[in-house]
Amino acid sequence: MIGIDIFAGAGGLSVGAGLAGIDVRIAVESDPHAAATFAHNHTETKVICKDIRKVKELSFGNRNHEPVIVFGGPPCQGFSTSNQKTRNSENPNNWLFREFIRIVRLVRPEWVVFENVRGILETEGGFFVSKLAEEFQRLGYTSSYFVLNAADYGVPQKRNRFFFVANLNGISVQPPEPTIKSHVTVKQALSDLPELANGALVNTLPYKHNNPSRYARQLRGEQIVSSNHYVTKNAPHIVDRFRYVPQGGNWADIPDQLMRNYKDRSRCHTGIYHRLADNSPSVVIGNYRKNMLIHPICDRGLSVREAARLQSFPDWFEFQGSIGFQQQQVGNAVPPFLAKAVFEQIINAG
Repeated sequence: MIGIDIFAGAGGLSVGAGLAGIDVRIAVESDPHAAATFAHNHTETKVICKDIRKVKELSFGNRNHEPVIVFGGPPCQGFSTSNQKTRNSENPNNWLFREFIRIVRLVRPEWVVFENVRGILETEGGFFVSKLAEEFQRLGYTSSYFVLNAADYGVPQKRNRFFFVANLNGISVQPPEPTIKSHVTVKQALSDLPELANGALVNTLPYKHNNPSRYARQLRGEQIVSSNHYVTKNAPHIVDRFRYVPQGGNWADIPDQLMRNYKDRSRCHTGIYHRLADNSPSVVIGNYRKNMLIHPICDRGLSVREAARLQSFPDWFEFQGSIGFQQQQVGNAVPPFLAKAVFEQIINAG
């Protein structure tokens, strides 16, 4: 199966597609830093760094009757349940799904996967999902959609994602069954990674030990070192706050006198200053730097590699750009193991 990844980001969906055996030929991504990461890790894929609205053709060579799948996730901030200001039809980014449909009309693939946040089901009373189904039906596709929790598919993170799957030959796809019996924990994901200090800026380091969990072995593969060991350098008063937060705790555990710069700290989201718990999957790895997500053992934020582990990126995958751009790329990505489960379900259905 030939893959075309649009709104590709750093390439989480494409890593999952590759794990399922799909040959990703083209990726379209407008952000130059994310596109650089994609190109660095997918050397056989043609990466088009351009606004999707300016892409007028997609040529991927001769086809020998291989089915084609177009997949991607248009910007999802406008659909997020945490975004109440622009979570409506007036947000222009919410209409980029029309560009997704235009590319499908251009390519006429056998399969389509549209991925987004769960909040798209609730935005404007489900208007955008209804519009998707209506547009694909008009193009002759049979569609289905579902919400999956990444933790049920081997990702050490509780992260719900929306998947809309469409087929040109009348095939309807059921959601994939969970691939694991028990969830992967934060400790299983991170315990073999090197010890780091607040503000660490080292790219490549050896592993802490050679007795990794089954999950860590999956991501390490044949690697003897790992990369992207970059940690935001937090100010001393921020680190002081970290010390008061137990595993599973958050800002509410920090003494009032250390939070005086907050006008009304009761309005803080529960994910602010959240310390990960060793014995369970992580909370959502989104903007983990802004949220001050805390390492389960150390009084510091997560490194880029630790966040990537919690997203199920393999250790050979190396993020490019400054630390801020790398953090953004990891947080925005679709967990590859979750994507793999969806693509395998499609391959089996076809």
